[in-house]
Amino acid sequence: MDDLDAIAERIRQDMTTKTTAREEALRLSREAIQHCANSIRAVHRGEFDVAQDRLDQARDRVTRMAQSLQSFPDIYYAGYVQDAQKEYTEANAVYALIHGDPLPSPEDLGVDGAPYLNGLGETVGELRRYALDRIRRGDVARAEEVLGWMQALYEVLVTIDFPNAVTRGLRRTTDVTRSILERTRGDLTVAVRQEQLERALRDFERRVEVGG
Repeated sequence: MDDLDAIAERIRQDMTTKTTAREEALRLSREAIQHCANSIRAVHRGEFDVAQDRLDQARDRVTRMAQSLQSFPDIYYAGYVQDAQKEYTEANAVYALIHGDPLPSPEDLGVDGAPYLNGLGETVGELRRYALDRIRRGDVARAEEVLGWMQALYEVLVTIDFPNAVTRGLRRTTDVTRSILERTRGDLTVAVRQEQLERALRDFERRVEVGG
């Protein structure tokens, strides 16, 4: 019993250190997710310099978070680190695809495989938003290109068949991705047919004018 107080003090110090690391990681995770959201908004506005700056800020938080939790794997895998990595992947993928850059790998981003794949799945939702914006602007060809990206992402995700405990819920993400893909394909089909009809009407009007 003489050593009990010393043992308790060591445990208390360890828990204090771990709690401090956890609170810091939570703060960094929230900041990283906020910067990622701001980056995506900037991309949709065409402000790529702003978007890149937000990505740089997010990368700083994601990197610091991973480094601070090297000694605490139980905290690292608690969930909020992976949430930040997922959002970071999504923001980088949205930027790369719309800006015309190569899609970054997990190694490029410094993230784990499961949050990377889930991030790619959530990228499809942002690509739908971009495709619909292109359709509204009359740029159907660009929207068709974006649909191709969405299809390519889905075709990869659907091949990942592992338990949810390993993929962190990727199956549900893939199901949502398929739904978004089908809705976008339907919207694009309507837009293409409308464009074809308008072109046919213009051609008919020109022929009538020439005939008249």
